[in-house]
Amino acid sequence: MKEVQGPTPAGTSRPYRSLAEALRAHRIPVENHEFIGAIVDAVGIISFIDRGRYIEALRRDGAALHIGRTYTNGFAEDEQIVVGGRALPLLPSEGRAPYFYVNHPSTLPSAPQAGRRAPGTRATPRPKAETRPPKATPREERDYGVCDVCFMVRTPSGGCGCD
Repeated sequence: MKEVQGPTPAGTSRPYRSLAEALRAHRIPVENHEFIGAIVDAVGIISFIDRGRYIEALRRDGAALHIGRTYTNGFAEDEQIVVGGRALPLLPSEGRAPYFYVNHPSTLPSAPQAGRRAPGTRATPRPKAETRPPKATPREERDYGVCDVCFMVRTPSGGCGCD
């Protein structure tokens, strides 16, 4: 998990009025909004700033959180974040050395989607179609001979260009 540090690519940083505004601006999946809101409430965030590739969430105490599309980074090793009655598993950050991060639920492979299916899937599985026979391979070429008069290759019926 690498992330670019500092201001936006244009060199500007603008504050957001609310978490909802920040999440919409960064096009963070809707299924993660409640989860991120619970994290923000648990750690005590005072403001949100646009940093280009992530949202910087400034805390009352401690390091700022970086909220990306699929992760939230900036937790201390001894910090325990409880969301929905369970402690979140903290993973060591590659881009912010002493800090840890959590993955958002929509990125986890076993995350249940409440009433939602993946695009292109059916509610009931389709019965398996009959397996097709293997594709026919081209026939080996046969030699029908060469005409002694015009030296053309003879057709399967025995004709040539001079007939």
